[in-house]
Amino acid sequence: MVQNWDDLRLFLVVARERSLSGAGKVLRIDPATVGRRMARLEKTLQVALFVKSPQGYALTQAGEQLLERAGAVEQAMRGAAVGDMAQSETLSGQIRLGAPDGCANFLLPQVCAAIVRDNPQLDLQIVALPRVFNLTRREADMAIGVSAPTAGRLVVRQVTEYRLHLAASESYLAEHGAIAQREDLKDHKVVGYIQDMIFDRELDYLADLGAGRVALASNSVSVQVNMLRQGAGVGVVHDFSLPFAPELRRVLVDDVSLTRAFYLIRHADDARNQRLARFADMLSRGLREEVARLEAQVR
Repeated sequence: MVQNWDDLRLFLVVARERSLSGAGKVLRIDPATVGRRMARLEKTLQVALFVKSPQGYALTQAGEQLLERAGAVEQAMRGAAVGDMAQSETLSGQIRLGAPDGCANFLLPQVCAAIVRDNPQLDLQIVALPRVFNLTRREADMAIGVSAPTAGRLVVRQVTEYRLHLAASESYLAEHGAIAQREDLKDHKVVGYIQDMIFDRELDYLADLGAGRVALASNSVSVQVNMLRQGAGVGVVHDFSLPFAPELRRVLVDDVSLTRAFYLIRHADDARNQRLARFADMLSRGLREEVARLEAQVR
């Protein structure tokens, strides 16, 4: 049984950063000190919590179990620190939100700015990464995904659908010719995802379009949009990103139209956390309204 919360706090950071150096930067503590504290914790518990390797610190089965319990303690302490938010008019404290970079770049800045404007004591952290977030490791308090996970102790709800179309810059189309049918795509440079870095099958947009090779690729949606703005070729873009890229024009609108959805994913242990539930409602409503607003500008 761990009696010292400070040891648990350090353990959580090492588990999430997966290295002593990373944890040291977050905690502003010398990595050697962090290592000694973790060795002391393992000695106290009489169990190995990490497997050490040149690649970093990986959790053992005992470490995974402690991570689950320590994360629950952390959530309880956060709730105690901010008081009973169900009875408060505004939210406060820190909330970390994980999101794919398309959502994080084109939607969350507006949505989260509005939430913080109405809740000035709230600190929001947006972690924008093109991958699936591990809520069991408490990488974030909640996450937005492009598909509904089927494994893990998670609570998932669909927030909103969004649409995607092929687009290219006016300058590219003027130089390389119009795209009138799908067969024309094979004669054009394609911008898209790096194939082996597609982290969710819902993002494999080009598989059935008959497009040629991907001449310019990135694992980042915002990088792809900027490539298209520079006249690099044709690619699939979110309709909600187009108001930020006036150089782009949609092509094959009637023939190629994709619909996907955003899902809000929370850990099952947080289901009764009224503070996070209230934030989830604000976030979901804000995302729905912002997607509708931006897509209406395109239509």
